[in-house]
Order: sequence, then structure tokens, then C-alpha cells
Amino acid sequence: MTDTAFRAAWQLADAIRNGELSPVSLVQSCLNRIDAVNPSLNAFVALRRDEALAEAAALQKLIVAGKRIGPLAGLPVGVKDLEDVAGLPTTYGSLPFRDYRPTEDSLQVARLKAAGAIILGKTNTPEFGYTGLTKNLVFGVTRNPWNLERTPGGSSGGSSAAIAAGLVPLVTASDGGGSIRIPACYVGAYGLKPTFGRVPVGPLIAERPMLSWIDTVCWGPLTRTVRDAALFLDVVAGPDPTDPSSLPAPGLSYVETLEALPAKLSIAVSLGLGYARVQHDVRREVEAAIDVFRQLGHEVTVIDDVFPDLGIEWALMSAAENYALLADRAERHRDQWGRAFYEGLQQGKAITPEFIGRAQRKRAELHAVLARIFARHALLLTPTLPTEAFAAAGPFPETIDGEPISSALGAVAFTYPFNFSGHPAASVRAGFTDAGLPAGLQIVGPRFRDDLVLQASYAYEQARPWNDRWPVL
Repeated sequence: MTDTAFRAAWQLADAIRNGELSPVSLVQSCLNRIDAVNPSLNAFVALRRDEALAEAAALQKLIVAGKRIGPLAGLPVGVKDLEDVAGLPTTYGSLPFRDYRPTEDSLQVARLKAAGAIILGKTNTPEFGYTGLTKNLVFGVTRNPWNLERTPGGSSGGSSAAIAAGLVPLVTASDGGGSIRIPACYVGAYGLKPTFGRVPVGPLIAERPMLSWIDTVCWGPLTRTVRDAALFLDVVAGPDPTDPSSLPAPGLSYVETLEALPAKLSIAVSLGLGYARVQHDVRREVEAAIDVFRQLGHEVTVIDDVFPDLGIEWALMSAAENYALLADRAERHRDQWGRAFYEGLQQGKAITPEFIGRAQRKRAELHAVLARIFARHALLLTPTLPTEAFAAAGPFPETIDGEPISSALGAVAFTYPFNFSGHPAASVRAGFTDAGLPAGLQIVGPRFRDDLVLQASYAYEQARPWNDRWPVL
């Protein structure tokens, strides 16, 4: 491990601000590590080497001159290939878009750059982020640094692999059904899906803008430490007029409130949500992680509330939105879509108003269950995922401990409910399975209480720090 490869982003930012670390040397160090490690991972799919080094040199002159710099000044960032960086291709992991080159930055990228971050390049994603592993026909398969035969998850798999391998200190990520928490879990990182609307997303596909209508997709941090995530969220949260779902500014600093977790909270635990099966060694690690909150003095209660399983509804409504987004191209580029993605488009095309009505009624049931839970408890703890990371190119697990699971969605059973509900939810490292792969604990909070989820995550991290153990490549 190099001196800077696995240092926390906030520590690197402090070192740059204090003149202890040159932004040029940090950018060059990241580029060198990408050159050495990325060929085995396929985490980065595009780089802006010269531009990043030039921006780092310009920043160094400002520091020497004593000028004020932003909170992320000098930090190299990898951007998930679902959002725009001016001058770099945004392919969405899709052949029909491999030559699309936007001229403006996404809202989130613009805010990161305004805070002084230096965009290093783009990270891999499955086609339009549609699945929980990372492969596509443009760039191929991305691999997990802990075991190159396994997936780093999806759809932010390129970002999670980059973080876990120490390629960059910060990345962007997004979560429509678990796409921050799934990869965070599989690589042992920290991932926060904020409250829906906390970070503005803006229209889908800037080339031909369309607003999302199913209210599930969130931008958010995927980092090595909780403080890094709070720093990231401080920079990117807040409203934007192009996103009518964006929330008002939170009115606080997430970094400054990290240590403010109230004492003796009532915390609920569900190990299955009433429908999910969990791999035995994942459950063992999750239960050990849950016990940390008891040791911290909180009242931890296992609940038996049964959640409606909205996996099929989530998948088909997401497919319908994808079809609406791409309808004019669906048949014209039929031979260029990935097979599973094209099948999903066709399923989305067939969705009826009656199906949407049934799904929304079931979604109302979910909100009612969560309202009852959060009337009694401050937080909800679950496994992040039922299994450890599976094969890099798939398929999804079909059994857990020898017992069949009903569908591929059973492998991500704990994440998508909180996209449909909009609640903030984070994954922290719970431990390691018998195969030496990370397992995750999910921490869910009431809507708008991103601060509470971060505080609970931080308290857990202080009790069981994980940033001293990463894969060696």
C-alpha cells in the first residue's frame, strides 16, 4: 500500500490545505496506481490525465499564494459513467451511447468541482445502471479487489472497486434499488443512499432531458470512511431548480454533527423483513455488528413486522421508466443493447396503468409499515445483502445455504424497499464471510434524518474501525 492510497479523503484534504501534500503528487500517485492496478479490475474506463495534472498544478499555485481553497481541494474523483463530465464520454455502459460526449457537467460533478475536487475519469457501470453487478458490452466486466473472480456489485461497481483498491479517495455513485449499498457491501466500503431528493439529480440523459417519475434514484457517497461521506454530502446536498424533487438545504453540516448521536436510542432489528433469506455466515457477521449498538448503550429490539416485498414491482416500474427514456431508440438499436437490458425494456413497454396502480397500493403498505416502526424506534438495522459477492460476470445466486430463492431480486432483498420509501439507508462493514469476503450491516433512518444515519454509522465505525484493512493487489 502506498502512503496515500488508503488514507481517508478528509485526511488528504487537510494535508493539501496545510501544505503537507501537493495536489500534483496526489493526482500523479492516483494515476500511477490506476496504471498498475486497473488492468486487473476494470474500474476506470476513461481518464483525463493531462487535464487533471494541469488543474492540480493550478491549485498548487493558489495554495502557495495563500488563496482560499474549497473543502475538497486537490482530491481526485472518479465519476460513475451515468453522469456527465464535460469533455469525457458518457456511455451509460451502452453501445448506442459510446460516442456521446456532453459539453456540460452534471449537477453533482459541478458541485464537486466548485469545492476544489479534480475529476480524474469515469468508472464502469452496467448498462444504464440496471443491475447489481457491473459488466457491459462497451467496457466489459469489473472485478472485486478482494477476489477478482467476484463482482464488486452494481450499479456503482466501478466506483466501489476504485475505492476498495485505493485508486482514488472519492467517487460518485447513485442508487435506484441498492446501487450504492450493494457495491459498498460487497467491497467493505461505506455507502449512503440519502433521503430521496437530498442530492439533486436533475433530468435523465442531458442529451434529451426527461424527469424521473418513480422517485427512487438518489446520488450519494460511496467512501472508505464515514467522515468522507459526510464531507462529500456537505458539498453536494441542497436544491437545484432543474430537479423539482430536490430538497431544501439541510441547514447543518453533516461533518460537524457526526459525533452528536443521542444516547440510549431505541433501535429496531429485522433480519429478514418477513420474506428474505440470509446466508448463514453473513447473518453471523451482521448479528455481531448489531451487538455493537447494544454495547454502545442503545436499546436494540428484534421486530417481527412483515414488509410487503416490492421486488417485482420495483423492477418492472424501473423497466417502464427506462423504456420511456429510450423508446425512440429501442428498436433502432436492437442489436446493440445487452440481452438482459433489452428484455427489460420490452417488459417495461408492457406495463399497464392497472399494474402501476397495484404497485403504488403496495408501496403505500410499505410506507405504513415503516411509519409504525419509526413511531417506536429511531433506527432500523438489517443485513445490507443476503449473500457475499457472487461471480464477476454473474449469474445472481439462485440458492442461499442450499435453499432456492424465488428470483434474482432475492439476492438484493434488503435494499430496494428503501428506494421505494425514500428513507436514508447506509451500509457499514459488518465483517467477513467464511470465504474472506465482506458482509454489510444496513442502517436505515426516518426520512430526512440523513444526519442520524451518519451519526449511527460513525459511532459504529469508531467502535469497529475498518479503514486499516483493504485488499492488497
